[in-house]
This record gives sequence, C-alpha cells and structure tokens, in this order.
Amino acid sequence: MKIQLIRNATLVIRYGGKSILVDPFLAEQGAYPGIPNTANYEKRNPLVGLPIPNANIIKVDAVIVTHLHSDHFDHAAVDLLPKDMPIFAQSPDDAKAIRKSGFLNVQTFEAPAKLGDISFFKTGGQHGTGEIGKLMGPVSGIVMQHSDEQTLYIAGDTIWCNEVEETIGKYQPQVIVVNGGAAQPLGADPITMTKEDIHQVHMAARDSTIIVCHMEAVNHCLLTREELRSYVSDQGLASKVRVPEDGETIAL
Repeated sequence: MKIQLIRNATLVIRYGGKSILVDPFLAEQGAYPGIPNTANYEKRNPLVGLPIPNANIIKVDAVIVTHLHSDHFDHAAVDLLPKDMPIFAQSPDDAKAIRKSGFLNVQTFEAPAKLGDISFFKTGGQHGTGEIGKLMGPVSGIVMQHSDEQTLYIAGDTIWCNEVEETIGKYQPQVIVVNGGAAQPLGADPITMTKEDIHQVHMAARDSTIIVCHMEAVNHCLLTREELRSYVSDQGLASKVRVPEDGETIAL
C-alpha cells in the first residue's frame, strides 16, 4: 500500500489495486473562518494550502467520508468531486446528506461493503469526552482488508478509547492511521489524539506502523509535528510512529 497525506485528515490511499480518497478537505488556504470557542480562532482555515493540485487529488476510484465535519468533507469537495464518484459514508444519515449534494453513487462502509476485492469494516470512536463528545456527534473509523495487502485501520476523529482498543484487538491491523493534533475546544479536553493517546495506540499494537495525520491545518489543533516527533524520539518509537509532511507518501 501507499498512503499519501494531502492535508489534515485528507489521504490518498493506493490499496488492493484501487486509489481511495479519504476525508476530502479541498478548500484553498484561509477559505473558512476559525472554529468558534477554540484557541487561535482568529486564524482562518485551512491554515495551509494544498501540496498538489485538486485535479490530481480527485483522480481516484472512490471516496471515504468518515463523518461530515467540514474539515473532512467541505464545500470545495462537494463542488470538485464528480457527482458519479462512488462515495462511502459512515451511516445511512450521512449517505442521505451527501446525496442531497447531488452525488449519485453513495453507500455506507458498514460491512459487507466492498470496493473491488477490498473489504471495508466500520469501527467506532469517541470525538471527545462528556458533553463536548456528545456535541461533536457520531464518528467512525474504517478497517480495510485485501488478500494482497496488510490490514489497514483508519481510526478517524477519535481519542484513545475502548472502541479503538477493541478494533485493534479484533482486526490486528499492521498499519494504523490516527488523527493527532490534540484538537481542543476552550475549557474542554482534546477531541483528537494527543501524543499520550498515540503512545497508547502503540502499546496496544506494538508491531504495527502508526501514521499520524490531522496536524497543523486547522486552528484548534495544538499538537505540532515537531513536538510529536520529539516525544516519539524520546520514547524510542521513531521506527514505529511516522509523522508525514503534507504531500508525503509512505509505502508499506
């Protein structure tokens, strides 16, 4: 497999003979206001531009949308993606909302969803704790399996939680993509993974390669790549935890 980080949680994955775009956040730099009630809300999102042209990003066989927050499926994606593009959503409600934007080929990635010979399995998560977690709404991850590939787990917008631990135990993924950044509303706990959460993922999957995305692209993500890389190095995990730059491709 090859996993290219585009920006934030947007990935292009080449897996099982297919190209899959995950969580397309395709607007130009500064297109949207900062997220209210968060640190650095005066900064406009996305904080950085795209590393490659949109025309290249959308040349894929299918799209996965883990949930409908605007930094995972935005107005630019709605405008740019072909309306006959196969799209996999986390739930019937999300699929219905995407169809309302004019897309004609939308289904969920709940089992037994398939793309060619790739099998998809929906997984759970927690996008924060307490009332903030409830306010953020349902989120999902996805496991991909193919006979010629390692098992891939994309955790989605979640903190370390029972659902993530159970997914690792059930599917034993060799490659795990997590959303870091420690995104945080004012006065609340983080709603995406902290460096300590990422360490917990490693402890549950010691032989797996962990790829960290969702960093340095939206105003409320406070964990930087530099800080995470320093932590990973101090923990002796540099060979297990990868922190790619925007545009970087990791082959596994």
